[in-house]
Amino acid sequence: MTQTATDYKYIQLTDDHVPTIEGTTMKIVELIANHQTYGWSPEELHFQYPHIALSKIYSALAYYWDHKQTIDDDIQKRLDLVETLKAQHNPSPLGDQLRAKGVIA
Repeated sequence: MTQTATDYKYIQLTDDHVPTIEGTTMKIVELIANHQTYGWSPEELHFQYPHIALSKIYSALAYYWDHKQTIDDDIQKRLDLVETLKAQHNPSPLGDQLRAKGVIA
């Protein structure tokens, strides 16, 4: 897979035009989803992903803010897909047991 440089230091686009962090397989959308879901600061993101330099995390956040609508749309598309797949499949007996015990929602 080839990577195309962007105007953002440390951010590259895959052949499919998916923004990733240089030297990793981390997609910007994945980093941002964790940032939003858990409320992680850049420092906490670095703690959770120590193989990604803090400077690269800040670059990814800058990329996000400049492409917010596109990335937010991608996140929503992924969430919608999960809901569609869940609706198409019957719950598993194990899932039912875990729900009954309050382990999962």
